[in-house]
Amino acid sequence: MTAVQRVAIAGAGFAGLGAAILLAEGGVEVEVYESKPELSAIGSGITLQGNLLRILDQLGVWQEAKAKSYGFDMLALRTPGPVANVIAEIPDQRMGGPEFPATAGMYRPDLAKILLDRAESLGARVHFGTSVTGVSTDATGVDITLSTGETTRVDLLIGADGLHSAVRSLIGIEITPRTTGMGIWRAFVPRPESVKYTELYYGGPCYIAGYCPTGEDTMYAYLVEKAQDRSGVSDEDAVRIMGELSMAYHGPWDDFRENLSTSSRVNYTWFTEHVVDAPWNRGRAVVIGDAAHSAPPTLAQGAAQALEDAVVLAELLLASDEVDQPMWDAFHERRVARAREVVAASVQLGDWLIEGNRDAPIPALMGRIAALVSNRP
Repeated sequence: MTAVQRVAIAGAGFAGLGAAILLAEGGVEVEVYESKPELSAIGSGITLQGNLLRILDQLGVWQEAKAKSYGFDMLALRTPGPVANVIAEIPDQRMGGPEFPATAGMYRPDLAKILLDRAESLGARVHFGTSVTGVSTDATGVDITLSTGETTRVDLLIGADGLHSAVRSLIGIEITPRTTGMGIWRAFVPRPESVKYTELYYGGPCYIAGYCPTGEDTMYAYLVEKAQDRSGVSDEDAVRIMGELSMAYHGPWDDFRENLSTSSRVNYTWFTEHVVDAPWNRGRAVVIGDAAHSAPPTLAQGAAQALEDAVVLAELLLASDEVDQPMWDAFHERRVARAREVVAASVQLGDWLIEGNRDAPIPALMGRIAALVSNRP
């Protein structure tokens, strides 16, 4: 018998839906509570590294995701300025194994919808517009209060409710994600035929200018700048600002600039970082994903690490007879140090860019993390 029969999950992001899929597939009754009224239909692209693609296969959705993404095995570096010379084409490591591309680009809401449909098809019940507002855990279960006023008891509560997790606060884990000093503009634009893989420009007015194909006709472009308060920027001004910043970058950027408009879903976020010290649980309530750790996307490992949390936790819950200390010890041993190392490396890469450190051992850092995540957690 599994350690749990009924589980509540706060948050219908990647970590929450990943855990819901695996637990429901294992015969556990799963209730997912998402504070938003519906699955967001807007967003930008996401870069999926091989270790995440391997997890999508484990979740039973890789073939569907593959059909809606764009896979590639190369990374290029270009110079800023009018010529935009390609200075390096670097073969990308297949971190998920030879059966998957090294990297795939995808429209983030498409992946969210695929995961939601898979979770519901397995019997997980997803309640939109409902959040967890109260938690009381004891030796045998968790009593939770919902924003609807209802109360319910479950064997385990998984807090996968994001960067500003309510569950994290409710169970007494006090941590505030720290901004790293960078902000990112993202836009969804048509893909020119010339763009077949991610290309990065270092230098110019932005720390990084880059783009990633997400489909035969689509891609997302991004500019990483010094973090600024962009909270009051209108859609029209966002298009203008991103267009102006991109003037230092040419090559395919000249095509992107012509196609930037309010329909490009231009958005802006700050980079953050945090890692909750072990333990991530308080009794039978635990945080995973962005509730437990966040990293700037400099190594494109945020979603992968969130889903790794879900995979390891579900595996242990389904293989254990009890929710006991040895089970939690095994979970933390497999997840905390690995997540901490990925976060630290992602922050370090950004710090080197902020410092303008041209002698930083970036290839060595990237190679170390690639080797780490190539191994299953």
